[in-house]
Amino acid sequence: MFDELHVHREISWLKFNERVLQEAADPTVPLLERLRFLAIFSNNRDEFFRVRVASQKRLLSLKKKDRSKLDEDPALVLEAIQKIVIKQENEFEQLYHELIKLLERENVFIVDEGKLTEKQEQFVSEYFQEQIRPNLVPILIGQRDE
Repeated sequence: MFDELHVHREISWLKFNERVLQEAADPTVPLLERLRFLAIFSNNRDEFFRVRVASQKRLLSLKKKDRSKLDEDPALVLEAIQKIVIKQENEFEQLYHELIKLLERENVFIVDEGKLTEKQEQFVSEYFQEQIRPNLVPILIGQRDE
């Protein structure tokens, strides 16, 4: 599907994000910076799915004769994306767990809601209700009727 001279822009974008993941894996990079690179990778991947994958899916919904005018078949692009993303996700998970262990050695702990004490849970709940929730503005996302 893709030759050596031409890389589909979506695949190229994923390769860029893989470079961000490589920075997170580099042991010469300070630990907190490595964690930041993981966060950047994750944020980039979310945006990639919201924008790039959604665009490919819209192209896939075109009639077959209209799709034939495209440089690449969206189904093949999505298949290639899926293979790369699965590989990257596995690397991300492995690296995340490795960094968590390294952080714990430095007495830095990432605590999720399942690890909170009752007192911590009460504090978090009150903080959310008093400080965060009043600043949230719900928006409706959906298809426009035309």
